[in-house]
Amino acid sequence: MTGPTDLAGPAAGARVVELEIGGMTCASCAMRVEKRLNRLDGVAATVNYVTEKARVTAPDAVEAAELIAAVEAAGYRAELRPPAVPQPMGSPGESVADRSGQGAAAPGGLHGESRADAELRTLRTRLIGSVVLAVPVILLAMIPALQFTSWQWASLALAAPVVTWAAWPFHRAALVNLRHGAATMDTLVSLGVSAAFAWSLYALFLGTAGTPGMVHGVESTVAPSDGGSNLYLEVAAGVTMFVLLGRYLEQRSKRAAGAALRALLELGAKDVAVLRDGLETRIPVERLAVGDAFVVRPGEKIATDGEVVEGRSAVDASLVTGESVPVEVEAGDAVIGATVNAGGRLVVRATRVGADTQLAQMARLVEDAQAGKARVQRLADRVAGVFVPIVIVIAVGTLVAWLVAGFPAAAAFTAAVAVLIIACPCALGLATPTALLVGTGRGAQLGVLITGPEVLESTRRVDTIVLDKTGTVTSGRMSLAGVHPADGVGEAELLRLAGALEHASEHPVAAAIAAGAAERVGPLPTPSSFENRPGLGVHGVVDDRLLLVGRPALLGEWAIRPDAGVAASVAEAEAAGRTAVVVAWDGVVRGALSVADAVKPTSADAVARLRRLGLEPVLLTGDNATVARQVAAEVGIDRVVAEVLPADKAGVVAGLQGEGRTVAMVGDGVNDAAALAQADLGVAMGTGSDVAIEAADLTLVRGDLLAAVDAVRLSRRTLRVIRGNLFWAFAYNVAAIPLAALGLLNPMLAGAAMAFSSVFVVGNSLRLRTFRSAVPSTGR
Repeated sequence: MTGPTDLAGPAAGARVVELEIGGMTCASCAMRVEKRLNRLDGVAATVNYVTEKARVTAPDAVEAAELIAAVEAAGYRAELRPPAVPQPMGSPGESVADRSGQGAAAPGGLHGESRADAELRTLRTRLIGSVVLAVPVILLAMIPALQFTSWQWASLALAAPVVTWAAWPFHRAALVNLRHGAATMDTLVSLGVSAAFAWSLYALFLGTAGTPGMVHGVESTVAPSDGGSNLYLEVAAGVTMFVLLGRYLEQRSKRAAGAALRALLELGAKDVAVLRDGLETRIPVERLAVGDAFVVRPGEKIATDGEVVEGRSAVDASLVTGESVPVEVEAGDAVIGATVNAGGRLVVRATRVGADTQLAQMARLVEDAQAGKARVQRLADRVAGVFVPIVIVIAVGTLVAWLVAGFPAAAAFTAAVAVLIIACPCALGLATPTALLVGTGRGAQLGVLITGPEVLESTRRVDTIVLDKTGTVTSGRMSLAGVHPADGVGEAELLRLAGALEHASEHPVAAAIAAGAAERVGPLPTPSSFENRPGLGVHGVVDDRLLLVGRPALLGEWAIRPDAGVAASVAEAEAAGRTAVVVAWDGVVRGALSVADAVKPTSADAVARLRRLGLEPVLLTGDNATVARQVAAEVGIDRVVAEVLPADKAGVVAGLQGEGRTVAMVGDGVNDAAALAQADLGVAMGTGSDVAIEAADLTLVRGDLLAAVDAVRLSRRTLRVIRGNLFWAFAYNVAAIPLAALGLLNPMLAGAAMAFSSVFVVGNSLRLRTFRSAVPSTGR
């Protein structure tokens, strides 16, 4: 599990406040904001650079204005995030997903998406301008044949707008940070670009570089020269161009990373046909209230979570839960908002609207996960927080060392600027959040909700998976398992008559027999009389025949005894853990029927896949040992713990942990909540109770054990991507800084390499969007 804090939520007298942060440009910015907030008494804050949000647990005595003031004191913008009352999933004015997916957007409440687009558009304009102006400067400096008389002054005219206007975001951020005694990635870029441009101005106006006819050659070796004759305009313009390119691609990629969650929220219907006084009235979905009845025609989306009150149809839930097969629903069945009515006309009564719907809750779970930080991310943040000052010290040390060693000032300056440019820790700050953003978004599409980044680390260590039986491995509903007609009795006739009588009963065993009979023999006749005998069975008249369906004790009251064949069938079914009933009419036993909690069709495949992932399955149930062993044998589980009281399930998990195992628990009921909380990784079936879901780390929206396979695979793959990203980011900086300090990297090439590292990390994270479910038929 993720730890007591995560499970318990805020302590008494505390609350969770979410802030939208503006002005952050790198991970060290997020670290500074986080430190400033955490200095307040009783405040615990987490700031995510990619989503640009701060999640703050603060005492009730600390006002939101105080938190905002602390952020502004650090040099950034902040505003209280509006309450999560999503306009019904996909309305024009931005939803939860827009804010979580926009990544680099400035805060802006309900206008967040448009402001993010405006920021991206401004960045694109600066990039295009810098490319148009910087490319000629680079070509003139690198190709002597193009250097016409006074070319250097033309280069100055082209480079000046790049260094001032295009690079202004870097300079502005560096100045803001300077006023607060801090340094960030922008400080490195601004220092490098400004130093290169200032040196060039010195060489042009006070040195010999401005002499008409001067030729700027390309040297591959370091040699003594007059510093006043060296221009670095191509470095200043080129670095600006490459860093802007990296920033633009980064922003676009971060928005793409959140696209899965935005798409999830945009699934919802925009309007709905409500029944008012028997008439249909089409209204915007946000005006729908709990208790309203609304009509859903074939092909339409169900507007919100509700209960079917009229009609029968198949509902396609694949876009929400990942299930490929439409589910049949009828009066009394629950339906989820944003699923599609694939068959007949339905009338649905709204049971949850707005932020209470399953879709909105899914988005909130995913967004909370994206706002959190794994331990590896916290390590990266700590490194980024001290990295920039160290780099500045290294750059100054490089400059001094070259000068002391007797090299010309131009060579020393070149090496120092290269250190500043190459060391920008952009990739370090993006390594974890982007992978988490894409991974959790993809999980939501597949019906796997990861509630926190710590879950990713838990899945790597898990070696044992405990599976609750009822509702997890099995369907949790009784179904017809066996038909045993007596000699001379047809199976169809036995089912037709018994199913007709049982259809009038509400007992789960009766419902299973009636449903199985209707499925196998078609429409059932209506009993002309019916009486229920609680605990024994039912009797009545069907097609002018007096029928009894129930326990042998019921037949005993009528002095009817089963023959040896039927009695043997009953005994065999009960030995297998099934519930058996005897059917008689006209005073003679005509056969027996058995029902059982059927194993889900995908459970055996899921267990086999879990084994291949290195997990040992254990079946845990309160049911009797015979039934448990039968189910375990059917799905391929060797270890069974049966007849366990609900209160003792957590003890079984603790016992496995005592054996040195790292345990995942999959369950769906209230009686599983304690075990889910005890486990190292709790996995709740989304079809189960709210208590179980609250206690778990992972929620499977599909009521399918294969979703657990998807959850483990996706979590492990996301963690691998995070680790790969961090390795690349660390290795890049560790290897590149010494090369730059030794004069082996041109500052312009260093800028290009730095931009590439960020794009590489984000692109690597985006590969998670190609993750495929363990269920090939879903096509997802």
